[in-house]
Amino acid sequence: MYTVHQVSEMAGVSIRTLQYYDTIGLLKPVSRTDAGYRLYDDTALETLQQILLFRELEFSLTDIKQILTRPDFDRMKALEQQIRLLSLKKERLENLIAFARKLKSTGGKQMDFSAFDTKKLDEYAKQAKETWGQTPAYQEFEEKSRSWTKEDRNGVIKGLMDLFVSFGALRKEDPAASPVQAQVKKLQDYITAHFYTCTPEILSGLGQMYACGGEMTDNIDQAGGPGTAAFTAEAIRIYCGGLK
Repeated sequence: MYTVHQVSEMAGVSIRTLQYYDTIGLLKPVSRTDAGYRLYDDTALETLQQILLFRELEFSLTDIKQILTRPDFDRMKALEQQIRLLSLKKERLENLIAFARKLKSTGGKQMDFSAFDTKKLDEYAKQAKETWGQTPAYQEFEEKSRSWTKEDRNGVIKGLMDLFVSFGALRKEDPAASPVQAQVKKLQDYITAHFYTCTPEILSGLGQMYACGGEMTDNIDQAGGPGTAAFTAEAIRIYCGGLK
């Protein structure tokens, strides 16, 4: 058995992230100590490896959970795809390193941009997602975003971040206050309109993800100010609790 601290050190994943994975049912500990500390076995560590590899494929935690719990999940097939994707990433990095060295040797005069081409990597990632990303939410997002231009995508993301700017302006309020709860409803409606149907269950999971640390938390706090992610998560928790 491994404690949550040991797993955190082995995998390079924060304890807070492991706690969040437990909360959303993505990676449950097999048992707990008398003091309540999480314990994991080898099978749990194998699942964590799959989670981290799927994250390399840029799958959402919601999709990963649904994939890993599918009765037809083929671990070996998933590993084959993950190995292929990582190999393509390695190939691209090697090309970029070679390109940078060539630039250095030629004094920066090089009009070849082929090293920046991500078509092969993007295409394989797309194929992998088509194989495993068959969740309703993912399919709905694929349908909505199919005809997006780069400007459309940037606009949708900006609209989402603007909502967090508004959360930041409200963060001195009680998260249960009417204006804050109205802002949560705006967030839910925006996600439904532009990404996928944001059910209370999905919204609750997103709220926990916002506050679990990492790039998403940093981006939200950068948009709305320090503490915005945690404030938004608490407001969402209250909102979803009221929907039960």
